[in-house]
Amino acid sequence: MKTRTPDSHDFPTRRYDLVKEFVIALAVISLLTVGLAAVFSSPDEKAITMAGWAKAAPNDVVATAASELAGTSGSATYGPPYNHNGPGQMMLGVPMQRWGGVRVPVDSAGLVLDPLRGATSDQAARTALTAWSAATPAQQTAWATAYGDALAKVPDGDPAKVAAGDYGPVPALTSAFLALASSGGLEGTLTASGTFYGIDATRSLLLLSDGAYLEDNARASNLGGDQWGMMNEFGNYPGQPWMWLYTFWYQVKPFSTSDNADALVWGLMALLTLGLMFLPFLPGLRSIPRWIPVHRLIWRRTVTHVKPVP
Repeated sequence: MKTRTPDSHDFPTRRYDLVKEFVIALAVISLLTVGLAAVFSSPDEKAITMAGWAKAAPNDVVATAASELAGTSGSATYGPPYNHNGPGQMMLGVPMQRWGGVRVPVDSAGLVLDPLRGATSDQAARTALTAWSAATPAQQTAWATAYGDALAKVPDGDPAKVAAGDYGPVPALTSAFLALASSGGLEGTLTASGTFYGIDATRSLLLLSDGAYLEDNARASNLGGDQWGMMNEFGNYPGQPWMWLYTFWYQVKPFSTSDNADALVWGLMALLTLGLMFLPFLPGLRSIPRWIPVHRLIWRRTVTHVKPVP
């Protein structure tokens, strides 16, 4: 019996305008995109600035400046890549963060002093800077620590209610720092330092995160770490759903209570990723598709019949 390959005359044909179909598809997708974006788009919230921080929470700015001068702020004690003052993240006893080294050195006191040296014209602030520079490091730390402790004891951390004490030039420095932040001159000074193009926001972000204002705003918008904040958007809008697996581990123990959560979650995700990559080579796991044949719901064997030639 002979067979022959079917030609175009064995099947019905019709005219097809590819350009017309493309234009229609483009128009429909464009309308859907605009409509869905209008309904489900992210809110356009204004960025938090140093000036906004100073006006909304001036006492927090003063307390943060005192902690930077005392070397007790979060960034001052963080460790690599900013300084050697902390052990950093560890995984199974391995100091992974220390291995990276200090690649972006940041002096916490410099976050307060450098902008004042370069921007302030206040004579009282300059006198305070001179007194600070003339003191020993131990004396500087004692002044700033004492002032920070005194701020923590008064209601709302109001500098005007701090009891008298040996604080040296710290009150004058923090007051001048608050004035500089309120004027809007702080942000540009921090961003411009240390880089040729003046667009490095590392120092300003560290300073802002050392205060309570940024975290308070984040938690108010459901962006905290224990609020699935990594995958949320402002106002608890759903954000990146593909990050749920990574964010999930921060919500459960021991990750939620560990100081090394970042390193532990990273290690676990690396292990899971390797397992996914080598799944075809792992006995037992690679047989799951045969045991649970979900693929057959969409993948079926097809048989092509060829019309024999009489």
